[in-house]
Amino acid sequence: MTDAPRARLALLLEAVLGVGTDLDPRGTLQRLVDGAAELTGAAHAWLSTTGPEPDALARIRSPAGPPGAPDTPHRLRVPIHVEGEEFGALHLAGRAGGGPFTAGDERVLRILAAQAGIAIGNARLYETARQRERWIAGAAAVTTALLTGDTAGDALTTVAERARLLADAAAGVVLQPTGEGGMEIVAVSAPDDPGGLAGATIPPGSPVLEQLLGGRPVFVEDAATDPRMTTPVRHRFGPSMMLPLWAGGRLIGTLALPRRRGDRPYTGVERALAVQFASQAAVALVLARARRGRERLAVYEDRDRIARDLHDLVVQRLFATGLMLESTLRRPGAGDVEELVGQAVDDLRATVREVRTAIHALHRHPRPGDFGARPAAEGPAAAAAVRDRVLRETAAAAALLGFAPSTRFTGPVDSRVPGPVADRLLAALRRALTAACRRRGVGRVEVTVDATAALPDGRDAVRLTVHDDGEADGADGEDGRGTTVTWECAV
Repeated sequence: MTDAPRARLALLLEAVLGVGTDLDPRGTLQRLVDGAAELTGAAHAWLSTTGPEPDALARIRSPAGPPGAPDTPHRLRVPIHVEGEEFGALHLAGRAGGGPFTAGDERVLRILAAQAGIAIGNARLYETARQRERWIAGAAAVTTALLTGDTAGDALTTVAERARLLADAAAGVVLQPTGEGGMEIVAVSAPDDPGGLAGATIPPGSPVLEQLLGGRPVFVEDAATDPRMTTPVRHRFGPSMMLPLWAGGRLIGTLALPRRRGDRPYTGVERALAVQFASQAAVALVLARARRGRERLAVYEDRDRIARDLHDLVVQRLFATGLMLESTLRRPGAGDVEELVGQAVDDLRATVREVRTAIHALHRHPRPGDFGARPAAEGPAAAAAVRDRVLRETAAAAALLGFAPSTRFTGPVDSRVPGPVADRLLAALRRALTAACRRRGVGRVEVTVDATAALPDGRDAVRLTVHDDGEADGADGEDGRGTTVTWECAV
């Protein structure tokens, strides 16, 4: 063997052995293309792709620069096969000396094309393994977050956010069934989206909805043009996946992962991994709902026990003490202590009212929005009780005041105060508490809601009174201390 063939063989072996040294296919393919040009004496060598591979692979050429080949009849093309399918081809053009490519050149190119197919196949396997690892880790992270999270909204947003990152999607959204038989977007993760996704709906009877209700995923090549897509935001997106969150034999929601128009379509591996992720996320959502239900039940049971203890022990004891003091007032010679005992009776009555308010707060119903339960329709029956709303406002003020305001209710507040009046009452309460928080020296705040009040013209009314003992703006109290704010409205 002469020196030239021996050198050519050495270059060929170097190119072949270099295939397995790099899991990134670009560097390996560049070496193969360079080797093809050097081994055959071609002026130009390049790689072309026929599948949905990254454009970067199609730009591999030797020498570097624009891919245009000289206008010459001497060309050679050998296909590259990956896993039995044609991936692309290796091309040669413009052989040195102007002559045609030889059979030996074609054999060299076929060897290099086979090695290119191996390199691309290995890279695909490696990337698939990495994808599976990421999706598995993501599913585990979602499960952990859902089982340790706080609210239903946070849980759904966690699913949408994690899925969006894993799928490299433009948005991650979760839809839930509506009472009319459609689906509505209730959680969104779309940091680069201008908005408008939350609240978008799929109307009842949509082909997409029928497929999802059957537990089957929907894969769309272009959401903007697919006739099955009916949401008003579909024109923003291209390739999309809609994955049913199916658990316990029923559809609890849908996970949608749309990409921007013009983005690459989802591969078969990405689709399979996303379906598995949605299945695991659905199970985690159901488990999280069950855990929250158990915790909520335990809280309610504890509240009932505390309420019974307060009623049986504290209220009855205070009531008995009040009766005893009242009987003392009626005894002969009690005039000396009449004023003192009268004050004690008033204090006991006030204490009884406050304890009853605390008992009522312990029996409050859960607020709308708990996981698995959509907020009820608006209306008097759906609105939160006036007592609950007042207590939530005073609890919020306690964080700024450093102590809890004293709150008392007189009369059937919940039944006599309609929704619009309650909204105005809460606004007045919020303003009064905010002003009290800003005053210096406040050590006590008393809030009274009286549903038995009357206006000067005799109409029934609700009256709100907020009193604090801080430094007054004027001289409302003794020594310039104390401020009382009164608000009333007809009911």
